[in-house]
Amino acid sequence: MKVEKFSPLFQSYQFNNGVTIKNRLVVAPMTHYGSHSDGSISEQERRFLAHRATDFGMFITAATLVSLEGKAFVGQPYACQESDLASLQQQANIIKQQGAKAILQIHHGGDQALPQLLAGQSPVSPSGTNQTQTLTEAQIIALIHHFAKATELAIRAGFDGVEIHGANGYLIQQFFSAQTNQRTDQWGGSLANRLRFPLAVIDAVEQVRQQYQRPDFIIGYRFSPEEAGERGLTMTDTFALIDALVEKPLQYLHISLWDFYKKARRGANPALTRIEQIHQRIRGKLPLIGVGCLLSAQDILNAFNTGWAEFIAVGKAVMINPNLATLIHTGQEHQIEVTIDPDRADHYDLPDNLWQQQLQGLAYLPPLKDKNWQPVDI
Repeated sequence: MKVEKFSPLFQSYQFNNGVTIKNRLVVAPMTHYGSHSDGSISEQERRFLAHRATDFGMFITAATLVSLEGKAFVGQPYACQESDLASLQQQANIIKQQGAKAILQIHHGGDQALPQLLAGQSPVSPSGTNQTQTLTEAQIIALIHHFAKATELAIRAGFDGVEIHGANGYLIQQFFSAQTNQRTDQWGGSLANRLRFPLAVIDAVEQVRQQYQRPDFIIGYRFSPEEAGERGLTMTDTFALIDALVEKPLQYLHISLWDFYKKARRGANPALTRIEQIHQRIRGKLPLIGVGCLLSAQDILNAFNTGWAEFIAVGKAVMINPNLATLIHTGQEHQIEVTIDPDRADHYDLPDNLWQQQLQGLAYLPPLKDKNWQPVDI
């Protein structure tokens, strides 16, 4: 039986390209560490995906690699070359068969790439570090093309869209941040130059959509609003990013937050949350996906009812409750659990690597039953 108080979460929404999303619930991109070492889909990954998209409007995949020197996780899926197409098709089919829009998150680790995973290739970053090489102009152009190639593969694989991963200190954010971009050419220095790479990636992705004549293909962009460090991103920087993004042919923006209600630190009103100030800055030009440690049905509803986001994404809650949206939709929200029971491994269908990390009680993963837990403060 459907519970009326949760009905706001099940309103449809039409994007600016005419595509309708059936409700306001989104599965957040979750690093599952489940793909084979060559980025191909594994049986454990299939099981993880098989029953987590039902009754959601959109499902955003784990960060999917666009170029081999950017690999940042064990078990990361690939969208680098033709040989990745079959696995991508399987992912898209599994998600879409559950009735959700399938969104491929496209990603490059930059200076967070792990050298031991790069098969001898050198990690790269905008300005170079002790561990990475400085990107040349030609390499930068090549990377933009890699994001475009991943988009092409996503379209051919049957995905409904892509999400450009511009958050969490990975390559795209490294270009935007003055803390990690000290270049003195057109790709660094001024704010306009630091915006050049993120905007060029968007333009390249959009060009592929046009080439395939797929206006219905969804393009989203995920960003982190602030960084630690003296030269790290502030809300002022992020407002400039927002002003640029809303002028691009995107369908949505997706904020990355550990805590939905986290207040601004620098460059905005510290008495107000980051998300409400960003939502105000967007001025209704694009919908915003909000996220941030929302574990129960009431948590999700309360966040949506703030009016600070048009969609609510959940990750930890879906790891704990693979049928989360169905429980809410059918009036069984009292069955939603908010902790992982280490004695019920078979219930969650988490890939082995992810399960082992879960048992350690790491702060970025769901809380363990009967353990003290605090979300990461960032």
